[in-house]
Amino acid sequence: MEYLPQVVISVHPKLYVKNPETSELGRKIIQQSILLIDEIGFEAFTFKKLGERIGSNESSLYRYFENKHKLLLYLTSWYWGWMEYRLVFETNNISDVQKKLLKAIEIVAEKTTDDAATEHINEAVLNNIIIIEFTKTLLTKEVDHENQEGFFMVYKKVVNRLVQMISEVKPDYPFAKSLASSIIEGSLHQHFLKEHLKTITDCNEQQSPADFYKNLVEHILR
Repeated sequence: MEYLPQVVISVHPKLYVKNPETSELGRKIIQQSILLIDEIGFEAFTFKKLGERIGSNESSLYRYFENKHKLLLYLTSWYWGWMEYRLVFETNNISDVQKKLLKAIEIVAEKTTDDAATEHINEAVLNNIIIIEFTKTLLTKEVDHENQEGFFMVYKKVVNRLVQMISEVKPDYPFAKSLASSIIEGSLHQHFLKEHLKTITDCNEQQSPADFYKNLVEHILR
């Protein structure tokens, strides 16, 4: 993808104790937590291990995040905020509504590359975390409370941008929300299958999840 201008992605303030973007240590926590979660998985990830990695006391990490669940919510919220920015920035000048929708599907469904405009966040690695770990932010007993708090607002904004584009292509289509959310979450699942359970997906190095969902949408919205 083209490098985007320097931007600041807003994250719900209740997801952190202290905004990590305001200090060098905070940015290092974000940078290294992404790399460590990608290496060992969220279950094995602890603040103690992260502290050892960055050469900081474990207690200093709790000055920024209440627990590792809030940290994961922060990372996923940042990702979807960045994804929403890309949707706006990269489709803004496309007047043809069908081409605009197909471009949006490419953005949300293709594997992400690193964006040099965000020096301390490797979006390609963060994308790996989203593919494997994102559902862990949703499939919890606290999801209703966290939804009421607004923790998933940015994610829902990404879905609703796709909903709007789908409705512009076919205003009478009755399942725009279901289709939009299926494209976004389904593409993550297809990326997972492509890497780990290859015999139950048609996605591979030649056919990407974005190819599948663009084909699906073109047939559904005829």
